[in-house]
Amino acid sequence: MDLRIFTEPQQGASYDDQVRLAKAAEAAGYSAFFRSDHIMRMGDSSGLPGPTDAWITLAGIARETSTIRLGTLVTAATFRHPSMLAISVAQVDRMSGGRVDFGLGSGWYADEHTAYGLDLPPLKKRFDIYAEQLAILTGLWETPEGETFSFDGEHYKLVDAPALPKPAQSPRPPIVLGGGGKKRTPELAARYADEFNIPFSPRSFAVEQFARVDTAAEAAGRDPKSIIHSAALVLAVGRDEAELERRAKAIGREVSELRQNGLAGTVAEAVDTIGKWREETGVTRLYLQVLDMTDLDHIELVASEVAPQLAQ
Repeated sequence: MDLRIFTEPQQGASYDDQVRLAKAAEAAGYSAFFRSDHIMRMGDSSGLPGPTDAWITLAGIARETSTIRLGTLVTAATFRHPSMLAISVAQVDRMSGGRVDFGLGSGWYADEHTAYGLDLPPLKKRFDIYAEQLAILTGLWETPEGETFSFDGEHYKLVDAPALPKPAQSPRPPIVLGGGGKKRTPELAARYADEFNIPFSPRSFAVEQFARVDTAAEAAGRDPKSIIHSAALVLAVGRDEAELERRAKAIGREVSELRQNGLAGTVAEAVDTIGKWREETGVTRLYLQVLDMTDLDHIELVASEVAPQLAQ
């Protein structure tokens, strides 16, 4: 099982906080450090010190790490023009030496769009924009050097774009898509995704959605096994009940709820839960949502006591 760290910096984390956690995750042996792409805290407090831009932050972390992969769950299509996003991601991929995994979503959190004056169209239009962005991003990255890329869509029009710079990875960084849509989401995954992620959902739903993605891949003439299946779960693991209670309290959650909906409990319980995810859903990768970014001992505990048992 491939374990990755996933953070929510909009809840109150500086760039330095994120670098510290990314370095700790790299040292502990996690394969990747991912972050959300939000610009306002969810909840009733201020979210100090304020938001950090996902791709500027990952660019900085790229230069301060050497092996850990970097990415987003997920970049919001409503925040950036796809042409400029393609340039930013390609540059971070080069700055990291080819360590970017690119997650893209349609955008959803209404309050942050209202607060910062960003447009959040109705769902159908938003999904149409999302689909066009995927076509543009992959088109720009995959266009051979010396050739140009044009696109004539309903929402975006590009004419003879030089399609530069190219990412370090050829033809492009791996693309992570996800979500619960029953028709268009699996179809887009079949066309573009190298990985499909189920965020914070029951295993029963993951089984159903992965089946839809597999069916869509087969219909598109693609081997379903070429798409990695992954899930995201909130993390709260303790050596004993007291440590578990402390970690749950630090993120404002109840232990009973976390045990039911996340990767939570003692080390033995965490190993058991991961085993159930692997056996019931076929996932080979988990994103562990770390909400208390100051608790570096938390990720060290999982790396040293949970991860070795998974190999067995």
